[in-house]
Amino acid sequence: MSEGRGGLNQAEAFARIRLLRSPNIGPIGYRQLLLRFGDAVAALAALPDLAARGGRPYRPALESRVIEEIAGVKRAGARYLFHDLPDYPALLARIDSAPPILTIRGDATLASRPAVAVVGARNASAAAVKLARDFAAGLAEAGLVVVSGLARGIDGAAHRGALSVGSTIGVIASGIDVAYPPEHAELQNEVATRGLLVAEQPIGTEPLARHFPSRNRIIAGLAAGTLVVEAAPKSGSLITARLAGEFGREVMAIPGSPLDSRSHGCNQLIREGAVLVQTPDDVIELLSGYDGAPREAVPIMRVVEEVADGSADIAGLLTTAPIAVDELIRQSGESPAAVQLALLELEITGRLTRHAAGRVSLTGG
Repeated sequence: MSEGRGGLNQAEAFARIRLLRSPNIGPIGYRQLLLRFGDAVAALAALPDLAARGGRPYRPALESRVIEEIAGVKRAGARYLFHDLPDYPALLARIDSAPPILTIRGDATLASRPAVAVVGARNASAAAVKLARDFAAGLAEAGLVVVSGLARGIDGAAHRGALSVGSTIGVIASGIDVAYPPEHAELQNEVATRGLLVAEQPIGTEPLARHFPSRNRIIAGLAAGTLVVEAAPKSGSLITARLAGEFGREVMAIPGSPLDSRSHGCNQLIREGAVLVQTPDDVIELLSGYDGAPREAVPIMRVVEEVADGSADIAGLLTTAPIAVDELIRQSGESPAAVQLALLELEITGRLTRHAAGRVSLTGG
């Protein structure tokens, strides 16, 4: 297991993996636990007590499971990237939901270079596939790293176009050792060999539907801007584009015929304010002024101040409808630290769901 540049010791690295693999620990809860307890070893020891205060018993991930995972990562020729070490992608680190731990194969320095995401329909038209390949080649030739999701259609074309002249980053919804779709196994290996392959899910994880939105936030978070080549309404590509907008990145789309439903998503994005682009030079010109400082994401509130009377009684204010944490603080009259601790206790016991833009709700069902 790589410690990464920055001096993370083996015991803490192991504890961090175990903490993140433990039930109901998401990116925000993970960071709050580290902030509150100082390190993952102490956070793991505190989990049962926190869960008991939330009303339920708790058991962290088994050590044997983590040992098996680390061995699998080594067998796959991959390594871990931890969120607070120097080789973690700087742009991705800016988003509040950035993955605390990534698994990677390939050249990690690519994630620190100027990048553009190119995404689109899986069932893309032949013209759009060619367009994606040509755009990606032009962008890579200009020195941009092309980021995409290794899916069928536009994603695959973007990776191939970029690899023909430059570099690419592939972000997958499975474990680093699982190729999906199966017909992209060779392409995925080429991306890992000549570029960078990135996974958030543990080794051996098959790609499930719920993993793809998580993958999409990584694609949007790695890039200065996202270009949608062809997409139907309500597609995953539009999720990536909307996330890019939330992260303060550029959102671009190639217009298409109103007679083709696969163009409706791009046309809709343009109507809503995405930049219309027609050539790779349009993208290059737009991103040339990008200064690396998107608008600030919702910060993770530090919960290290003392809470004299324990956590606040917040559950009664929550329903299954998402509400902003700031609003909970206002209505409860409690300190930010007390509210965050109460939310953390609910999350650990599986009773809280976190949403975009710093909102939370009770878990449905």
